[in-house]
Amino acid sequence: MLVCMIPLSVLDLSPVPEGATAGQALHNSIDLARHVEALGYNRYWMAEHHNMPGIASAATAVALAHVAVATSTIRIGAGGIMLPNHAPLLIAEQFGTLAALHPGRIDLGLGRAPGSDQIAARAMRRNLASDSDQFPRDVVELMSYFLPTEPGQVLQAVPGAGEDVAVWILGSSTFGAQLAAHLGLPYAFASHFAPGQMQDAVAIYRERFRPSEHLAKPHVMLGINVFAADTDAEAKRLFSSLQQAFLNLRRGRPGKLPPPVDDMEPLLDRHGRAMLADALRCSVVGGPDTIRQGIEAFVKSTGADELMVTAQIFDPAARKRSFEILAHAVVKAT
Repeated sequence: MLVCMIPLSVLDLSPVPEGATAGQALHNSIDLARHVEALGYNRYWMAEHHNMPGIASAATAVALAHVAVATSTIRIGAGGIMLPNHAPLLIAEQFGTLAALHPGRIDLGLGRAPGSDQIAARAMRRNLASDSDQFPRDVVELMSYFLPTEPGQVLQAVPGAGEDVAVWILGSSTFGAQLAAHLGLPYAFASHFAPGQMQDAVAIYRERFRPSEHLAKPHVMLGINVFAADTDAEAKRLFSSLQQAFLNLRRGRPGKLPPPVDDMEPLLDRHGRAMLADALRCSVVGGPDTIRQGIEAFVKSTGADELMVTAQIFDPAARKRSFEILAHAVVKAT
């Protein structure tokens, strides 16, 4: 029997490669979801991002509905919904609908960032001057819509009320860790692109966690970039697509996912090299042995309960192969 050393899940940003369309990217996501379900992955999450030509999952609940229909057992969820962009009732209805159609399979990860630039945030008619206290209130309000209705209740989510939707708090700082601990909810940290406060956030969450009807003990899921191939050299080449995309984004030129290059060095200056080393340091890139060693080291150093793996790989077939190599690299005989 083969058992994973740690539960593995997938964060799919539905990348749009150069030369492809958003529709093709979304069909690639459905294909990947079927693939990782067969490999035994635990969850398949998509994320809300706006005004980004290289990410096709902006209408996250709509995209997830198609993935849910195409699969049958893997949990489906948002990693996440940026709650300041939405009225809590509308999100409760959207994910309540998913839960009504696919009972026992729906996760809802909630974040407080806009998932966009300031221009897109204003276009969504978001109050850019809102205070940080609004997010916790909105989370509590949203969760209340999933409770069974009571006699005389004048406002309810339909579908939503009484549905089984697992709520997570997402974060890239200690703010979300404190909220998740206070509410007794599972916590996912965005270490795949913002690892700076990971250790502090995880420590705070575990120390302050209060058991609830949702969760008896802390559960931490950490984001990690994994680029796996048959050789270390090929994996490094695949990784260059994400490196280029990240550089373009930080330089104010977001675009579609670039094709890989054989050598990143000519594209890097001192500042770019330092930025990538910092932002993408929670990455494991290599062949099967390198992947296994890297995952073991990451889990040992962080104590993660689950990993949320993302891989912005230009070629959809190579992306599927990467998740396949990872799944086999992190199993052990029992």
